[in-house]
Amino acid sequence: MQKLIGLVRRCVEDYNMIEDGDRIAVGVSGGKDSLALLVFLAELRKYHNKSFEIEAITIDMGLGMDYSAISALCEKLDVPYTLVPTQIGPIIFDYRKEKNPCSMCSKMRRGALNQALLDRGMNKLALGHHFDDAVETFMMSLLYEGRISCFQPVTNLDRMGVIQIRPMLYIHEKSVDNFVARTGLPVLTNRCPVDKTTKREEIKQLVYDLSKTYPDLKDRVFGAMQRFPLPEWEPHGRYKRPKERD
Repeated sequence: MQKLIGLVRRCVEDYNMIEDGDRIAVGVSGGKDSLALLVFLAELRKYHNKSFEIEAITIDMGLGMDYSAISALCEKLDVPYTLVPTQIGPIIFDYRKEKNPCSMCSKMRRGALNQALLDRGMNKLALGHHFDDAVETFMMSLLYEGRISCFQPVTNLDRMGVIQIRPMLYIHEKSVDNFVARTGLPVLTNRCPVDKTTKREEIKQLVYDLSKTYPDLKDRVFGAMQRFPLPEWEPHGRYKRPKERD
């Protein structure tokens, strides 16, 4: 726990993610990454030098998932919890019958989440993207779009008045998996009809296969994003991501 929270703190400080008085919403889907992020930020707020509040927000996609275990976890962590009901799932899969639903689903879900933030007076949204997500997104942009690009550690959505932050970028996915397994966090089964069949899954497998031949592949890609740097990826603090082996 302390090691991983230390990595979160370094990432937060490197990219100036949190300021005094921030009201931060944690987007909690019920997956392992968002639950781990919720626990890390709940712990970090106890001793970080910046005073901030957090609240968990879940967008219910209308796919029949039970979020009672998430609500119980939030109560245990002393974190307010908001569940926002939507019909995004039925709209995409039953009504529109989208053949490539991921892009539209992401936009609709993010729009609902941003609106929930504004309705509750929150100014920042914490997302559970980790180290491996960043590397895979970079590779997806390069191979599928011919662009050198990735999401940013801090994204200012001026039109919405929301700032997105990604405090887990210094943590490997395997470390998240181990933490969730050891702590018994209530990870929910994803009921999305296209789960595990997306382009991201193809890239995840490609990176895994390449890493067998080039063990430092992920570290080199991530380091290149910071050193090149991609827009907004150069760390401002005195730390850079510590090397962490899978």
